[in-house]
Amino acid sequence: MTSFEGTYFKNYKIHFAFSYVVTIENHSKDSVQLTSRHWEIFDSLNDLEIVDGEGVIGKKPVLKPGENHTYSSGCLLSSPYGAMKGHFNMINFTTTKTFKVIVPTFRMCAPFALN
Repeated sequence: MTSFEGTYFKNYKIHFAFSYVVTIENHSKDSVQLTSRHWEIFDSLNDLEIVDGEGVIGKKPVLKPGENHTYSSGCLLSSPYGAMKGHFNMINFTTTKTFKVIVPTFRMCAPFALN
């Protein structure tokens, strides 16, 4: 889920602020931990920002089988349209193997830009 939060000026340039909510669900039979994230953030001006970091919002959640973790964050775009995609790097506590969970593309659009 995404929401338009407003426009802001930063370094004499207008930016369009968006928030988003992501829920990660563990459908496996093992406990897993989110260790890092990778985001590719695009806007309609063909700007691309790559964001890599540990955990999500300062946390590395552990998910037991059937559990989920929801978090919200945000980004600034140079235009009123954009999209994000990426993945989470996870570790399986039983096998100690790492794996990626793909986050499909989701779009962001300021409501005034829909006309």
